[in-house]
Amino acid sequence: MNLGMPEMIFIFLLALIIFGPKKLPEIGRQIGKALGEFKRASNEFKWQLEAEMRQLELEAEREKDKKNAAPVLQAPAGTVLSTEPSILPPNGNQPAAPESAASSQSADA
Repeated sequence: MNLGMPEMIFIFLLALIIFGPKKLPEIGRQIGKALGEFKRASNEFKWQLEAEMRQLELEAEREKDKKNAAPVLQAPAGTVLSTEPSILPPNGNQPAAPESAASSQSADA
């Protein structure tokens, strides 16, 4: 709806005749306050919607990452896990203890 200058003047004169010159500024202030409140409420509603959408997107990404992640293997209870890499030979047998470790154990005893 596009109002031109003649339409605006007509509306102003009609309001001036109906409400009078004393009430017109007061009515204008009330309309301005109402429009400001409406704009503030609509912006707040918009921000809340955007925040909820971002939250839902983050949750969806987390769920997607959980589904795409490789399953984590859990060790049986009582198993001690080492952070050092294992140095087992390809056949799976335990290697013999190094000489320096064996000699230090006999010196302590």
